[in-house]
Amino acid sequence: MVTTATLAQAELDDIRALIEQRSAILFEPSRERFFSGRVREFLEEKGLATGAELLRRIQSSGVEYEEFLERLLTQETSFFRYPAVFEALEKTVLPSVHQRKLWQNPRKLRIWSAGCSTGEEPYSIAITLCEALKLADAWDIEILATDISRKALRCAQRASYSERSLLNVTPTLLDSYFERTKQGFHIKPRIKRMVSFAQMNLAESPYVGKIDCIFCMNVLMYFSPARRLAALRLFDEALEPGGFFLLGHAETLSDVALDFEPMVQGDCRIYRKPASKETRRSVAAAETL
Repeated sequence: MVTTATLAQAELDDIRALIEQRSAILFEPSRERFFSGRVREFLEEKGLATGAELLRRIQSSGVEYEEFLERLLTQETSFFRYPAVFEALEKTVLPSVHQRKLWQNPRKLRIWSAGCSTGEEPYSIAITLCEALKLADAWDIEILATDISRKALRCAQRASYSERSLLNVTPTLLDSYFERTKQGFHIKPRIKRMVSFAQMNLAESPYVGKIDCIFCMNVLMYFSPARRLAALRLFDEALEPGGFFLLGHAETLSDVALDFEPMVQGDCRIYRKPASKETRRSVAAAETL
């Protein structure tokens, strides 16, 4: 049995530094009790004597590292967890995208759920699109849902959820987009086909192509300032001119030198990337129709 004396502070610091280096996630001193407790649990489960042994194992094995990281991640989410965000998607983001892409054929809409956890967020996005877009089937829609956790993504791809995840889903939406099963509720195929899941580490600056709207809810708050800025630059590069960026309700971009225009929709603050001159001309033309 591993005791607390076998896990030195220096070992915890080294493990913490490795996680930040590989995943950008920073376990700050305010979360020390949670972090050290999960590390000790993993040591006991694996029969390791010291934190140094754990460090060597996760440095040399990607499989062991991912399993360890899974133990540290908190995957707490639900459908329409922040209703104001989905209201902003419906009333601000989608009308703007519709104006920008009125003359495109096909009309392509790409939304990125960065840090999608077990899938409730991207499926909520898909349901919102089906409800809000006139002739949604006429759009070429792709919702890219990514997360660092393979375990969470497997849950998302199964698309089966308990009643606890559905507390904010109205009976009408439940009947329209879910099938009741013995295990709970399953997303209907039409919605499931709209979402593409992929394992992705934001610390590696992945390329995702151009995106119209990015959801990154309660992810960057766990990054160090430098890694947070790097991720925001990645999002800025990925966004189409005139595209939108949505953060968690307790997050803000007021402390970063990026050219995002803050907007308020109801109880939600969202950010828009400045439109190019060509985009502004297209929108002006659409508004005259």
